[in-house]
Amino acid sequence: MAHPSLNDSKPGHPGFRRWVDRLFAPIDIASLVYFRISFGALMVWELWRYLIGHRVNSLWIEPDFHFKYFGFEWVQPPPGHWMYALFVLVLLSAAGVTVGLWYRVCAAIFSIGFTWLFLIDQAKYLNHFYLICLLGFVSVLLPASRRCALDSVRKPALRSDIAPAWTLWLLRAQIATVYFYGGLAKLNADWLHGEPVRTWLTRRAEHFGDWLRSEWTVGLVSYGGLLFDLLIVPLLLWRRTRLFAFLLAAAFHLTNNWLFSIGVFPWLSIAMTALFFPPDWPRRFVNRVQELWSGRTPRKSRVLLNAEQIGFQRRRWVVAFLGVYLGWQALMPLRHHLYPGAVSWTEEGHRFSWHMMLRSKTADTKFYVFDPTTHEVWLLDPLAYLTLRQYEKMTGRPDMILQFAHHIAALMQERAGRTNIQIHVIAQTSLNGRKPALLIDPDINLVAVQRNLRPASWILPLDNNRSTPAWLQPAPTPIPAQPGLH
Repeated sequence: MAHPSLNDSKPGHPGFRRWVDRLFAPIDIASLVYFRISFGALMVWELWRYLIGHRVNSLWIEPDFHFKYFGFEWVQPPPGHWMYALFVLVLLSAAGVTVGLWYRVCAAIFSIGFTWLFLIDQAKYLNHFYLICLLGFVSVLLPASRRCALDSVRKPALRSDIAPAWTLWLLRAQIATVYFYGGLAKLNADWLHGEPVRTWLTRRAEHFGDWLRSEWTVGLVSYGGLLFDLLIVPLLLWRRTRLFAFLLAAAFHLTNNWLFSIGVFPWLSIAMTALFFPPDWPRRFVNRVQELWSGRTPRKSRVLLNAEQIGFQRRRWVVAFLGVYLGWQALMPLRHHLYPGAVSWTEEGHRFSWHMMLRSKTADTKFYVFDPTTHEVWLLDPLAYLTLRQYEKMTGRPDMILQFAHHIAALMQERAGRTNIQIHVIAQTSLNGRKPALLIDPDINLVAVQRNLRPASWILPLDNNRSTPAWLQPAPTPIPAQPGLH
């Protein structure tokens, strides 16, 4: 007989009810425990690398100016060396997640803290940092400290061998989104013609051998990467190909780590891909290790998969949340179709869309400051205001160029009393080996351009033939380029 709490409301459509029952079906909690430990440990390692590598100072403390995400201009770094305190707090919260001590609190602190670090400066955007923010948020929702956690030792009443199935499927859906949209983004002319893979491999041939310059290698990496991203999730979902798919994924990510040195992402991807195995695989793996270590077969633990008694109305709220969250994950990567032009050129809709390693962009970006009152023109040196990393990230990215122009205009008004200056940009930019072209309309005064999410008419189309305006030829002398600002 069904538990009374499961019938506390009028039954919905039978099909919907069966679907909801599947989402709340009990599964072995072992995979959630594995996620908690592996994710937490990898985050401790990643944050520790930044601390001992002195990158906290160079990336967060040293810059006087930070590029802001639209709508998150209010996110500011802690003053001075308080940034180290924030970093240590996030690291300790990741350690708490790993061992399952005050898990929900630590997961919430990690989620908020890491996302805060992520939002401080747009110049530090990395796809896997965005993924970590999402996984951190999801981890708060999971009952992952019911086993093999200090919480379950402190409070034995928390102990349980089961969890609702939606918790594991939410993690799987998050990883599947990254793979699928990563592959979908590769269905473009540049990638199918071997760029930017050809450029990257040519650069690395000096260290790894001339075989990387071969067109066979370029084709294998380009089309192999495309097929891998599009097919890996179906292969992981099918039981007969699951082990092969996992080994293929491990080989793929380890190769990327060897060739491109992309931080924690390959290890995080391998760890998360293992979630596609049956929910009880970590328990069976530990039992097998114990058997090999002791030489005798351990007594098999029996997991009783009794359904959790959750009312149908509460289940509807969970299903509604899953629908909204996963719907957002499905639509967010497609928003670049709302903008004209090639997304790798304009950058409009590029971030948060899993467009991973799709472009090789070089740019020579010059900022010209014009005072219409005195008719003076100065050539600005961006490195007087930005770190080298910030400058390299800004060139070729129109939205960041616009932010920097506004920042310079504000400084000149505040410190030099110039209230009506204009800033024009000459950005000779090459995308994936093309002939350099102007990225931004040089006749546009960027100070007068409002920052918003609408398509930017001041970004020139790819392969345009615009030339540098005559009034900027020859280039002004880089002298009092920033009068009164220092």
